[in-house]
Amino acid sequence: MAETTTDRKPGMTVKPPGGGGLGATGWLRWGWRTLTSMRTALVLLFLFAIGSIPGSLIPQRGVADDMVAKHFRDNPELSTWLDRLWLYDVFQAPWFAAIYLLLFLSLVGCVIPRTGVHLKELRRKPPAAPRNLGRLPHHASFTAATSVEEVASRLRKRRFRVATGPGWVAGEKGFLRESGNLLFHISLLGLLFAVGAGSLYGYRGNVLLVEGDGFSNTVAAYDRYLPGVQVSAESLSPFSFTLKEFQATYIVEGRQRGQALDFEADLRVTDEPGGPERDFKLKVNEPLDSGGTMTYLLGNGYAPSFTVTDGKGQVAFDGPVPCLTADKATFASECVIKVPDAEPEDLGFLIRFLPTSVKMKDGTYASAFPAQINPEVEVWAFSGDLGMDNGTPQSVYELNSDKLKPLLMQGKPVVGHGVAPKSVDAAPKAPAGEQAAPLQVGQSLDLPGGAGKITFTGVKEWVTLQTTYDPGRLPALIASVLAVAGLVLSLSIRRRRVWVRLTEAKEGDATVVEVGGLTRTEGGDAAFAGEFDDIVRALGARPAENAGDTDAHE
Repeated sequence: MAETTTDRKPGMTVKPPGGGGLGATGWLRWGWRTLTSMRTALVLLFLFAIGSIPGSLIPQRGVADDMVAKHFRDNPELSTWLDRLWLYDVFQAPWFAAIYLLLFLSLVGCVIPRTGVHLKELRRKPPAAPRNLGRLPHHASFTAATSVEEVASRLRKRRFRVATGPGWVAGEKGFLRESGNLLFHISLLGLLFAVGAGSLYGYRGNVLLVEGDGFSNTVAAYDRYLPGVQVSAESLSPFSFTLKEFQATYIVEGRQRGQALDFEADLRVTDEPGGPERDFKLKVNEPLDSGGTMTYLLGNGYAPSFTVTDGKGQVAFDGPVPCLTADKATFASECVIKVPDAEPEDLGFLIRFLPTSVKMKDGTYASAFPAQINPEVEVWAFSGDLGMDNGTPQSVYELNSDKLKPLLMQGKPVVGHGVAPKSVDAAPKAPAGEQAAPLQVGQSLDLPGGAGKITFTGVKEWVTLQTTYDPGRLPALIASVLAVAGLVLSLSIRRRRVWVRLTEAKEGDATVVEVGGLTRTEGGDAAFAGEFDDIVRALGARPAENAGDTDAHE
């Protein structure tokens, strides 16, 4: 016997005809409804915020490459796992892109239907007054000489949308609450779209410049270049500049001695080939803007200059060498010089630069201040095959001493940021008689066995710059401002309704006016009480009449 609707018992589940399960279409509908629900959107927004946190706590490639390298040296096992989870490239991680796309789809599926419903609400007139206004949360009655037209006019002055009927008036306001809510969600969509557009059509690159060097905005000029999918080499703005000078200012006295006060890079900028030059002072929070491409100052350090003469008296190297900072408090730095053209053997040097060199009690040297007050360098020299001709890539900040012969070492080896540990620790120490004091500017050091000579010729400074073009930057700013405005509207405005019934009094020419009101916002009754009292008084109630209705706002 076929089961009918009347045969069902409470709690009984009846399967749809034609078999069990929802089927492919049913599951797709269920998945779409779940994805586009407000709860799912909030969860995805929360995950989006949580997923962005590692990008602020963990150094990111392309922004702080030196810190990423330090993480790998200090915690190799942990860093390997962090790298597998893309935590050094959070904003390019597949899991972050998945959250981003799901949030975008969820917001689209949530906002479009709600926008249609809201537009219908805006066109719909307020509903007619209920028969028993006394059952509403807010209620008052009084007698006054008034009419439907006069009541409607007074409600319109208070910015209510008004509808009238025989003996009644209905007013409604607060539609901006839902408008603000929709504006907030649409702005989030705009923000996501702006971020996506920036990823597709924007690019960023990092470069290290030494004082006196120039830069042209071309792909080949970058040390690290990260273009968007739709970016080509021809898309880059054709500007160029020269780093004339870099200045860092530090506190010289007190408990904060050595703390940086200001950083300033003097640039000579040309916005387009053949165009006029202009001077620009680049600071930490004051980037260079050239045709919408922003150049930011990220970091700085020292680049001591050297001249290396090989065993045959020929100059095999001459110029500055950027050093990586080993101690950020004193800017003691370390760098590597590789001279593959030296004869009869390749030469390699580990350099320890001390901007303000002082001699310690144990006979070693250290830097006491980040500015270059007494610059000196300690040198570790090696000879042999550098391995630069075998095709294996090498870091300019590391020197593998496994196949090199130590020539001399100055002072006590201190391995810091940027120098391979086994470069020093694995190399045998030179005899004590071959050690020498640190070099000052203008001094030279002869290498044992007639291998050559190294001269400390001066000190320059380097800066790291990041050039960024992001077409979604301005739209993202506008979307953020609109999102805040929408959030303020949705939190500060309440949806409320007021109805008024007018009946003739049994005696006299007066009219009995009965007013009722309610809010359509959870928890808004208490805030609406004062406004309701003002409405009642505006409609003609005397203070004594309004005050006597003590149970009106319960």
